[in-house]
Amino acid sequence: MFKTLLKKPLVALAAVASVLAMATAPAHAADPLKVGFIYVGPVGDAGWSYAHNQARLALQAKFGDKIKTQFVESVPEGPDAARVLRDLAQQGDGLIFATSFGYMESVLRVAKDFPNVKFEHATGYKTAKNVGTYDARTYEGAYLAGVIAGGVTKTNVLGVVGSVPIPEVIRNIDSFTLGAQSVNPKITTKVVWVNKWFDPPKETEAATSLINQGADVLFQNTDSPAVLQTAAKMGKYGFGWDSNMAKFGGKAHLASATINWAPLYEMLTDEVLKGTWKPAQYWWGMKHDTIQLQDISPAVPESLKKTVLEREAGLKNGTFNIWKGPIVDQSGKTVVAAGQVADDKFLHGITFYVKGVEGKVPGQ
Repeated sequence: MFKTLLKKPLVALAAVASVLAMATAPAHAADPLKVGFIYVGPVGDAGWSYAHNQARLALQAKFGDKIKTQFVESVPEGPDAARVLRDLAQQGDGLIFATSFGYMESVLRVAKDFPNVKFEHATGYKTAKNVGTYDARTYEGAYLAGVIAGGVTKTNVLGVVGSVPIPEVIRNIDSFTLGAQSVNPKITTKVVWVNKWFDPPKETEAATSLINQGADVLFQNTDSPAVLQTAAKMGKYGFGWDSNMAKFGGKAHLASATINWAPLYEMLTDEVLKGTWKPAQYWWGMKHDTIQLQDISPAVPESLKKTVLEREAGLKNGTFNIWKGPIVDQSGKTVVAAGQVADDKFLHGITFYVKGVEGKVPGQ
């Protein structure tokens, strides 16, 4: 009985002390938004994943202690992606950027289990209540690179190292070819597929094969500078892709078609912080300075450079359209009628080569 009576005043004193401590404790700032990124390649690939990571660093610098970012690199497109996404969500990430096309189904599957987490999928086309997509109009950079290639080639044979045969990549190959044809109708484009985004040895082998087939200007939709480095080693020309690769090519480097993801990342993160985020589909290009053509080589004639810059300006202000008819495919079939401009639905579904590209689209 004595013990029971004694406990009551002690409990009361403890409660009072707790209230006083809470009243006098300094207010804590809101916890930072945790933002996660998964990359298909290493951050040092000098291309795709490097560009995404540079944008992540810019994002962290812009928002400071309002956010906390982390990343996982070299995540294969497949079941392992779902595991990594789930792990980031379980760690408390409120916004997750999945930065490769092949992550799409994993994102949708994991998003169902974490309805309070916002997911953004790069280059995808499927959305959900908590899944949005974003992309860059890489075909614009590919087209301008093609204009340069068509103007400097001596053999009239251009070579492209393709990664994975999805519409995004096929669209880039076609746009590169259309750009070249616009200044040199005689060109043909040869393609070698490596079926991987990042594999420097395979990229080198493919580039060498294209040069042996007569290509004197190389372009790639792969993630390393291996194609440009091979061009430099073998005395040919090449381009940087996704990020500025000028330092890897020396005199072989004609220009770099780069992607600046930072504006998109900053906008989407700001929406989550403000509570205004909604699933949407963004496809930004030169109008938003997301696609840029950097470090045009002195080897490019001034008249050709002028043409490139004029068309770049037209892409930015909307007065120039790359996919304006007449455009025909390999078989000679008209795919965009004269005077018509292809819409985004058409562009997203391109699975054919335009006239001038040799070979066959894998799987077609």
